[in-house]
Amino acid sequence: MATTSIWRVKGWLGKVVIYAENPEKTANPKFYADRGLTGQGGQQLTDVIRYAVNSEKTQETGSEDDAPLHRFVSGINCSPATARDEMLAVKKRFGKEDGTVAYHGYQSFAPGEATPELAHEIGVKLATRLWGDRYQVIIATHLDKENHLHNHFVVNTVSFADGIKYHRTKRDYHEMQTVSDELCREYGLSVIEHPQQGQGKQYGEWRAEQEQRPTWRGLIRTDIDEAIRQAMTERQFFDALRKKGYTVKVGKDISVRPPGKERFVRLMRNFGEDYALDNIRKRILSQGRPERRTSEQKPEILRVRLIGSLKTARKLAGFRALYVHYCYLLGIFPKNRPQQSRKRMHFLLREDLLKLDAITAETRLLIGHRIDTAEQLFCYRDEVSGKSEVLTEKRKQIYKAKRTAAVKSDPEKAAEVKTQIAALSKELAALRKEVVLCNSIAERSGVIQEKIKAVREDEHIKGKEKTNHVQFR
Repeated sequence: MATTSIWRVKGWLGKVVIYAENPEKTANPKFYADRGLTGQGGQQLTDVIRYAVNSEKTQETGSEDDAPLHRFVSGINCSPATARDEMLAVKKRFGKEDGTVAYHGYQSFAPGEATPELAHEIGVKLATRLWGDRYQVIIATHLDKENHLHNHFVVNTVSFADGIKYHRTKRDYHEMQTVSDELCREYGLSVIEHPQQGQGKQYGEWRAEQEQRPTWRGLIRTDIDEAIRQAMTERQFFDALRKKGYTVKVGKDISVRPPGKERFVRLMRNFGEDYALDNIRKRILSQGRPERRTSEQKPEILRVRLIGSLKTARKLAGFRALYVHYCYLLGIFPKNRPQQSRKRMHFLLREDLLKLDAITAETRLLIGHRIDTAEQLFCYRDEVSGKSEVLTEKRKQIYKAKRTAAVKSDPEKAAEVKTQIAALSKELAALRKEVVLCNSIAERSGVIQEKIKAVREDEHIKGKEKTNHVQFR
């Protein structure tokens, strides 16, 4: 059995690069040399190819002392070693270097069903049948997860045959899965004969799941499942959702709108037939008594000895106080905080679990530089921007020196200049990241204040309702 999907690659692929270059997962080898083809589109294409052909994910080894036995990377109408340059050359030849730079396909096999060799062979045949007569494709079989073999496909959007751009449609989704099923049958692998209908995952959602980060639809599905477990009747199910802050509409499909959001989400369309109204009724009736909520574990009381006076100790204020308090509400710290509190967290807070990395980075910047006011924030941002401009000019001068005959003719000087450029580029990247964080803090701080205010108001209303319910029982 193999499941498939395909996404377009457009915009910044920083998350893919970070994931691919994680030192715990990869040695980050440089597979491709820069041959003068620059620009954002070229970098994006490089990023997705680098992720697909990551050497640690695509090579099989024997014992710890053995050298790699084989790398499961192949190219159709291009060579894996020069795929980026070849794909960009086709785009340039037909004048189609903008827009979607590539399509990233995925084929995952059931645990234990296929060997690396078989998975790769099926992947090559799938790519050949789908795109082999018109497009350049890289196929890489990832072996990095135990009992989880999966193929990645990087498809150039521009045809080498006539320059026509590939546009993925619903028909392409269906054809990819159909051909994959045909190949699985040919090789004696299992096939899902009647798959559930539902909306496919977007690239960002799939990447989040690969990195075990929460997703929008995952949060909603969790709330739906919990409401089903707590209900004995259909009415109790809808009441449970409304208590969580959802707006509910019932028609041919159940539509729910999370608190604070504008759009409704259709359950069956997004999550499959298990979430159709009739099947939700069956799930409620088949489970017997509803699941009781267990009382939350009381956090361990820590006893500490304070040195000095609390009266004279300075408290956090402004941005630092806001972010530290918000991190506490999100459950980022303390580390021994019970996990159940996160599960029952207000939806407006839970949606920011998707942005934990950014919020944590912003908190570190504020605390590290003792920034509490907007004036301090913008002063620091301007200071960093000034440093960035100085380094950018310095790097330009070194680039000019690199092109001189004196440097070109001397290998030692050329290597030294290259090292200087790399060091400056690394420093510039860090500075530019801090500028982005400052701008994000300026924007997010107001949103955080509004969310905290809305959550407090909701809790106050719920507290009143609970008190009235107890009084009139």
